[in-house]
Amino acid sequence: MKLSELIGFRSHKNGATPRGGERAVTQTISLCYSLLTERGEVSGGRLASEALRSYETLDEAGRSAFFDLLVKEFSPDPEVVGRSGEAYRHDPSPENLARMLRVVEPPRRELFRRLNGAPWGTRVLVEMRRQLLAARNPKWAPIEADLLHLLMAWFNRGFLNLRRIDWRTPASILEKLIEFEAVHEIHGWRDLRRRLEADRRCYAFFHPALGEEPIIFVEVALTRGISAKVQPLLDPDSPVLDAKQANCAMFYSVTNCQEGLRGVPFGNFLIKKVAQHLEDELPQIRTFATVSPIPGFRHWLEAMIAKDEKNPRLQPVAGLMHKLNEPAWFQDSQLSQAALDELGPLCAHYLLFAKHGKEPLDSVARFHLRNGARLERINWLGDTSPTGMQRSAGLMVNYVYRLAEVERNHEAYMKEYKVIASRQIETLAKQSELERDTREAASLS
Repeated sequence: MKLSELIGFRSHKNGATPRGGERAVTQTISLCYSLLTERGEVSGGRLASEALRSYETLDEAGRSAFFDLLVKEFSPDPEVVGRSGEAYRHDPSPENLARMLRVVEPPRRELFRRLNGAPWGTRVLVEMRRQLLAARNPKWAPIEADLLHLLMAWFNRGFLNLRRIDWRTPASILEKLIEFEAVHEIHGWRDLRRRLEADRRCYAFFHPALGEEPIIFVEVALTRGISAKVQPLLDPDSPVLDAKQANCAMFYSVTNCQEGLRGVPFGNFLIKKVAQHLEDELPQIRTFATVSPIPGFRHWLEAMIAKDEKNPRLQPVAGLMHKLNEPAWFQDSQLSQAALDELGPLCAHYLLFAKHGKEPLDSVARFHLRNGARLERINWLGDTSPTGMQRSAGLMVNYVYRLAEVERNHEAYMKEYKVIASRQIETLAKQSELERDTREAASLS
C-alpha cells in the first residue's frame, strides 16, 4: 500500500481533503520516516527542521491524519514484542532484557527525540501536546503519553531558571503575565503595577529551549500574618506595606503558561525555590502560605444534592443553594450566617474525603498536598468575586508550607495519599456528619 493510501482525510464540506492537504501530510510523514533512518548528525538536524516546518503547515484535518499515522505506523510491532517477551521469559539474560526494552518502546519516542534536535523543536513538541490535549481523542492518547514521558525528562527542574518579574522586566514578558494569569484576572497595566510593588513579588520560571516564553508565573503578597481573604491582596488601591515589616509570604496565584506541559511536576520545586529566595532576601519572613481557591466544591455539593436529595444531612443546604445565585446574597447577615453554618463543615469534608481515585477530588488540593503543604484553614467569604462565588460560594482555603516539614508531608502523601490537615479542619469535617457515611462506605467496600 502506498503511503498516501494510508492517510484518511475528511473535509468540513464534501468529505475529501484537497490534494494539497494530502500532499502536505504525505510529505511530513515521509520526512519523519527519513529522519528515523538517518544516521548523520548534520543531515539529521536538517531533516528535523524540514519535518517540523512541514508539520506546522498542516491544517486541522491534516494534523488529524498525521496523528492517526503516528499511532498506526510508529507504534511497536505486537508480533516482535511478543517474540521478544517470550525470549526473555525463557532466558532472562541482560541481552534479552535490553532487546525487549528496545522493541517495546514506540518508534514515536525516537522520532520525537530527533525532532527535538531542531533549534525550535522543543517549542513545536510542546505545542503538539497542547493540540493533542485539546482534541481529547482517545485514539491519540499513546502519542500524548509519549510526549509527556519525554517532556518530563527534558523539563527536569535542574534546567529551569527562576527570574523575578518587576516593572523593569521587558514589556513582552509583562504582557504574557496579563495574558496567562488564570487564577485572578489582571485588569490592565495599573492592576499589574500594584502586583509588582515593594510588598509584592512575582517570579517566572524559564527553560533555555523556550527562550523568553515563561513556563510558570508565581505571584506572592508580603503581609503581616496569614491572609484570610484574597480581595485585599488584589485591590490596586491598597496601601503598600514596607517589605521589611512583613512576616508572611502569601502565594496567591500559580499560573501555568504552557498547556502542553500540563502534568509535568514542577510544583514542589517552584514553591520551595521561591520560598528559599524570599528567605534569603527577607530573613524575617518565616511563614509561607497560600490563599487558594476551591474550584470543585460547589459542583461537588450540587452533584451530592442531586444524587441524594432526601439525605437529611443535605436537606438544609439544598434549600440554600438557589439563594446563593442571587447577587450579593452574602450581604444578608442572616443568610450569610446560615450558609456558613452549613457550608463550612461540608467544605472541610470535601477537602478531606471527596476523592479522585485515591487523591483528593479538588485539583488545587492535589497540587499543594503533593508538594508538601498542610491544609490549614477554611476562610468564609475569602473570595467574593463572581468566579469565587460560582465555584466555591466564596470559600477559600489556606495551605501552609513549613519548609522543615515539606519533604515529610510530601512523602506521606505520595506513599499513602495522606492528607495532612490541621485539627481545626478535621473537627469541622466531623460536624458535617458526612464523615460517618464515608467510614461506613469504606467498611463495606
